[in-house]
Parts: sequence; structure tokens; C-alpha cells
Amino acid sequence: MITLSRRAVLGLAGGCVASTALAYTAARSFSGEDLVRASLKRYLGELNMSDEHLRAFTLEFHKRNPWDFPTEKLADASTLFEGLGLGDAVRPLLPDDDAKRLERFERWLLADFHLLTDYAWRSGPEDAVTFSGSQHCVNPFANFDAA
Repeated sequence: MITLSRRAVLGLAGGCVASTALAYTAARSFSGEDLVRASLKRYLGELNMSDEHLRAFTLEFHKRNPWDFPTEKLADASTLFEGLGLGDAVRPLLPDDDAKRLERFERWLLADFHLLTDYAWRSGPEDAVTFSGSQHCVNPFANFDAA
């Protein structure tokens, strides 16, 4: 039988409290851009996209779909777990409403990312992704000449 001394138990409890405080502090420091970057990395891998273009994309996406962003706590937790590589292990533990909200956010995020950036038009994966902005028509074969 394993016996623990009072010091060992207090040390474990102190370590748990310290790690919980550290995780909470880290989670509270995330922004919408961190969630967007973590979600894009989950599905598209590491992207070569500058912070300015990511910020512009995030602002435009939030302006177009303000109701699709997850709640602040869900966004912080998702960003933290994706950053730690535990997203796949934690997602099945989410309540149904939160899981559906996060899935809806990610679907709209990926759709708008393809529409508002040049991700699909790059010549290779090492090329930088740039934010091109909202366009009225995204059909590359559209011809607007009045001829």
C-alpha cells in the first residue's frame, strides 16, 4: 500500500492549484485571432499568413458573422486545447450545444477563409496567404465587360 505524507499531499494540491491558475491565466489572454489561427491550423495545417492579414480577416469574418463566434469561455478553452494538441481528445466531452456552436463556427470560418483570402490560388504551400477582402462576386470566370 502506498502512503503519502502530509507534505506530499500539500505539494500535489499546491501544484494542482498553480497549474489551474496558470491555465486560467493563459486562457484569459487569448483573442479572437488566436482562436481563428488555431482553428485554421487544425484543418489546413500551418499557414504562412502575416498577423496583419490574419487580423484583417478576423475582423471581416466577425463583422460578417457576429453570431457565429463561440462564447468567450468556449473560445478560450478551444484555443488552449488546440494549442496543446488536445482538441481531438476534449471535443467529445463538450456539451452538445457547445460542440454544435464550435462546429458551426469552424464551418463558416473555413468557408469565409476560402472566399476572402487567396489560399486556394497560391502556387505552393510555402507562399504567403493574403487577405483580399470582401468581394461581390468571387467567380473567377465572371466577365463584367459591357461588350
